[in-house]
Amino acid sequence: MIGKLDLYKVFSVVAKNGSFSKAAKDLFMTQPAVSQAMMQLERELDTRLFNRTPKGVSLTDEGNLLYEYVHSAMNLINVGEEMIMEFKNLTKGELRIGVGDTISKYFLLAYLEIFHTEYPNIKFKIENGTTQELISLLKLGEVDLAICNFPVNDATLAQIPCMDIHDIFVCGKNYKELLHKSVNVSDLVEYPLIFLEPKSISRNYVEEYLLSKGLRISPEFELGSHDLLLEFAKINLGIACVTREFSQEYLKSGILHEVKLTEMIPKRSIGICYVKNVPLSPASTKFVEIIKKEG
Repeated sequence: MIGKLDLYKVFSVVAKNGSFSKAAKDLFMTQPAVSQAMMQLERELDTRLFNRTPKGVSLTDEGNLLYEYVHSAMNLINVGEEMIMEFKNLTKGELRIGVGDTISKYFLLAYLEIFHTEYPNIKFKIENGTTQELISLLKLGEVDLAICNFPVNDATLAQIPCMDIHDIFVCGKNYKELLHKSVNVSDLVEYPLIFLEPKSISRNYVEEYLLSKGLRISPEFELGSHDLLLEFAKINLGIACVTREFSQEYLKSGILHEVKLTEMIPKRSIGICYVKNVPLSPASTKFVEIIKKEG
């Protein structure tokens, strides 16, 4: 038996054509099948919808009333289907990304440019925050993807590492005595230290490494952004713990210098997170593909 929605689709085409035979051609059905479908709809509604004549059919008053609503509904369904195709073809839609300021500046922007060039009609919504804040937004459905510091200990999230990064210590010209030889981290922590705030993944990662060496730190300065770490070190307020890959402008120009450690802090990564049981939108899927391809 034909479902109710299909019956209304047939009804709409019959009413538009004023003929079972013409409707059958448009619907790629037989005329008896169309006639039987309309008889079924009339039985289910307990209402005669058509006046049947040798020249064709015309709508009854009840049929005209129903057609107004069915025609509108069919148009809305068609528009909805067209919108779905636009989203699938990336001619319309929105890409919602959660990212921290530093990763946005030094990693994300290049990929946003590539994506926007290929899909200019997709809108961006960028939410800023710490890794933990971004994970919360992700789980609340406020963003589709989070690009953040790893590791993230959450089994509900899919994680795609995209770029290795290295935590290092840098200093300005007033601490050049540290640059003549490799420095043991136990000696380095005796200097004034500049770190990110304790809530950051980057800070926690380095602090856990130092604790594994039996070292506890009490930074002179705890700051909210990576760029501020660099600026504070630049004016010789202490030794800053920064990400090497995000500090190249300062290091290559000689404004800051990397302190060589006797034992390097193990590398970590930044990457993409999304909720495992929530399918990615077409825009999000394509954006992930671009990062994988270009990275």
